[in-house]
Amino acid sequence: MARDLGPRRRLPPLNAVRAFEAASRHATFHEAGDELGVSAGAVAQQVKILEGWFGLALFRRLPSRGVALTPAGQRFAATAGEILDQLAEATARLQRLGRDHVLTVSTTHSFASLWLIPRIGSFRAQHPDLDVRVVANNRLVDFARDDADLAIRHGRGRYPGLRSDLLMRDVVFPVCSPHLRDGAPPLRAPDDLARHTLLHDDDPIDIEAVGWPQWLAAAGVPGIDASRGPRFTHTFMVLQCATAGGGVGLATRVLGGDLVAGIGQGATGLVRPFPDEVASPYSFFLVTPTETDAPKVACFRAWITAQAEAWAR
Repeated sequence: MARDLGPRRRLPPLNAVRAFEAASRHATFHEAGDELGVSAGAVAQQVKILEGWFGLALFRRLPSRGVALTPAGQRFAATAGEILDQLAEATARLQRLGRDHVLTVSTTHSFASLWLIPRIGSFRAQHPDLDVRVVANNRLVDFARDDADLAIRHGRGRYPGLRSDLLMRDVVFPVCSPHLRDGAPPLRAPDDLARHTLLHDDDPIDIEAVGWPQWLAAAGVPGIDASRGPRFTHTFMVLQCATAGGGVGLATRVLGGDLVAGIGQGATGLVRPFPDEVASPYSFFLVTPTETDAPKVACFRAWITAQAEAWAR
């Protein structure tokens, strides 16, 4: 006997629903396409297919090239968003079931390259059965959607609904190459910065981070134009340029401390031309989705906590 499969589901095409839902959030086909990795025209075509399937207009096309939901579109957008979120959560849970030996760490580009990666070998030595996967980006991880077991973030530690544990506090200080420090014009005191190129960390996310304007004000150094100079989207880029003699950058003890040769040393790499420093309003936190760690997360928590304590000494 044939198995009774029950009533057949009458569902719209999933790709069209994804395109519609992204467009409903962004209110433009262009930004929806950027999210989905397709062109604005492809999003418009998928929306047209969905509208044809329903026999209803879901968007009003605006003269500004944006779109606005129709009443019918508003009703469907709320439900479609919830369903896609549930599907993403179910997918992430299923993917994690077969990956108990893989630990995915989400963190920023600069923390990964300047602090975590140089130390990760010792974690592998302690836990050879675990394969660490480092995913670097500067946005906050969504544990329901993203494939991540834990995150290391730079901020104030306020992440609602998540466990957040302090790893390291930080300070900010100028760095440069030894040749720049020892050359002409001199660079021996904060006032000397007026005659040098300032390198800027132009990360749009860290709006409260200490940049040159904040550092100079906190250090009591007036009269220096802190708006000029090359700009970079990541701290490690700033430090690469400073190492090459391109100017004076701002490092922190966490992000760059390992590269600093030290005050008064003539070594290659980076040096602190003077000892002045400013406390950072941000610290580094280990962020996890639940209070109770999975075994592989507990292993990483114990390891990175010990590494942070050793670093602080």
